[in-house]
Amino acid sequence: MRLPIIFSIDDDQQVLDAVRRDLRGQYRKEYRIMATTSAQEVLDSLPELKKKGEEVALFLSDQRMPEMGGVDFLKKARTVFPNAKRVLLTAYSDTDAAVRAINEVQLDYYIAKPWDPPQEKLYPILDDLLSDWRSSYRPAFEGLKLIGYQFSPASHELKDFLAGNLFPYQWINVETDPEAEKTLQLYDLQKNDLPAVLVGDGSVLKRPTLAELGEKVGLSPKASESLYDLAIIGAGPAGLAAAVYGGSEGLKTIMIDKRGPGGQAGTSSRIENYLGFPNGLSGAELARRAIAQAQRFGVEFLAPQEVVSIKSEGQYKRIRMADESEVVARAILLSTGVSYHKLENESLDKYTGAGVYYGAATTEAYAFKGQPVYIVGGGNSAGQGAMYLSRTASEVFICVRRADLTETMSQYLIDQIDHTPNITVLPFTEIVEGQGEDKLECLILEDTKSKERRKVPAAGVFIFIGAKPFTDWIEMDILKDDKGFIATGRDLGRYAEYKKVWKQEREPYSLETCSPGIFAAGDVRAGAMNRVASAVGEGAMAVSFVHKYLAES
Repeated sequence: MRLPIIFSIDDDQQVLDAVRRDLRGQYRKEYRIMATTSAQEVLDSLPELKKKGEEVALFLSDQRMPEMGGVDFLKKARTVFPNAKRVLLTAYSDTDAAVRAINEVQLDYYIAKPWDPPQEKLYPILDDLLSDWRSSYRPAFEGLKLIGYQFSPASHELKDFLAGNLFPYQWINVETDPEAEKTLQLYDLQKNDLPAVLVGDGSVLKRPTLAELGEKVGLSPKASESLYDLAIIGAGPAGLAAAVYGGSEGLKTIMIDKRGPGGQAGTSSRIENYLGFPNGLSGAELARRAIAQAQRFGVEFLAPQEVVSIKSEGQYKRIRMADESEVVARAILLSTGVSYHKLENESLDKYTGAGVYYGAATTEAYAFKGQPVYIVGGGNSAGQGAMYLSRTASEVFICVRRADLTETMSQYLIDQIDHTPNITVLPFTEIVEGQGEDKLECLILEDTKSKERRKVPAAGVFIFIGAKPFTDWIEMDILKDDKGFIATGRDLGRYAEYKKVWKQEREPYSLETCSPGIFAAGDVRAGAMNRVASAVGEGAMAVSFVHKYLAES
């Protein structure tokens, strides 16, 4: 943590040296001592210090300075650091100015020169003021800051990206945060510049793209090598497990994801049935551990980077990115996972990111503190999301088409929901309409049996229905089922096109697609079990088949 600053200003270099010597002798362990002969120089530096998260604990200024009087300086400095203590160094003839400053700038103290010995005439005064300052001092957040509108899809996208890539950040709601206006002025931002990301080095990104933000925070969208043994597309649990095993077993491995590590599981607020974690853990925490483990084994991670096509050229596979860059690998693992289906409802579409969210959207939970929210879906992800939202929302309603949750949700989650007083399951219920001005405000619900409709207040809707695989971008002859999930191994024999595209003498390995050397694992694979543990197992197993494929080729 940065040390708070004590600023000393005096145009007389000899006096300034004496002040600086005494301040350093007493306070250098707990404060940074900064001293200058120019009051204007200090004023010019204060906004940049503020942007970088620095704190000024005390200004100690001489009154008689030709460039600017001490009282005038303290008045201007106060606008940037209003909580800093203000002390005036005066000659006996300046007592009237000091008394006037008590009223004008809420001067905390004035000290007559000379102050020898400092142990009697300086330190006791400053000790008292600094103690008082520390009692109310709250260290400034030193990470990224994101300022924008709460119910803005662009703000939600940036929040989701930062959270997904495990970057801590501070959210500043421009409409409700008392510091928002000062922040806009400090960074010279207009409302049409939002959302904006304030970086710790004092720079600002106005309405950044994910690629621009990723580059600024140190993510790498460019590969460092031209050829890899294994390229993993998708950083969900299956991809992360494959990266760990591929890297640990000596394969030159690269993992590519258009968002960040964790995939759909990474948005889960609590995973309680994963082996070895009796108290459960969040999807983000699991992703954090896994990506750190993979990178320790030398795995390269590209994000945010989107793969737009793959092409097999004999024993090499060419991977083309959205930015036209390319990576060549000897084997590929497709672990792109799935996304939640969208509700086919135009009235809800316009509120996406402004009250309507797909997945857990844990980054938005505190925006709905004390307000009612609705969840659509009856699977485990919906149950985990309901439990998380119940901490802050006044009420959580789970809308399901069935009579109850027993067919679709694990019993441990059903038991938790039953014992959470502010969660209510609404059977045979569908959302037919969303209403509101700039954000979602209410819903029209329909009883699917009686067809009766009712209007209810709703601050947010979180949707967990169905699963759509990320495979539309694959143009080559990789066989998929009628829902777009990738066929692998023995299941390929059920497709009429199989013998037309598979030209190897051997049978496909388990998890291998109809294109030799291209494998699939996790939720994107046809017939996969939708569990984190099974995805991790498939990712690890895929690496063993990659070894066999590389050995034969």
